[in-house]
Amino acid sequence: MAPGPGGRPHRTAVSRRTVVRVLLQVVTAAALAVNAYVHASLAAPYDRVGQQISQGTLFRLEAAVASLAALLVLLLGRRRPVWAFAFLVSASALGAVLLCQFVNVGTLGPLPNMYEPVWGPSKTASAIAEAVGAVAALVGYLITGPPRSASTRAGAPRGDKAEGGGG
Repeated sequence: MAPGPGGRPHRTAVSRRTVVRVLLQVVTAAALAVNAYVHASLAAPYDRVGQQISQGTLFRLEAAVASLAALLVLLLGRRRPVWAFAFLVSASALGAVLLCQFVNVGTLGPLPNMYEPVWGPSKTASAIAEAVGAVAALVGYLITGPPRSASTRAGAPRGDKAEGGGG
């Protein structure tokens, strides 16, 4: 950001960054909402898959976690841990759908065999939403800076070697 009068950044530079962050919040939350909707709507037919833990139960859990991540991104999108959580939810869901598409892992302990080598409209929509959500959340994480310390907020320079903060 280029400094303006008084050494403060131009208001337009801050506004652009805010607009980008809000846009990323909306895109990430929408992608997570699609993920949640698809998994919630498909849960009942998959209740019969699995003995100890059904695939339907796993789908409901994914829908709940994706919904929580979407809500957190919308409400607390200025915080890096929220973006990290949204990224992990989206990326892990994408990884799971791709794994279950291309690899017959079999049952893993109490988890059912979820191998399904067919791309249907719901699986495609979910995979696309998860990929978009993962990328948007990663960018959101990258543009959201780490929390500023109290001395930085008060106007002290970052990394001042005289105060031991430099390297």
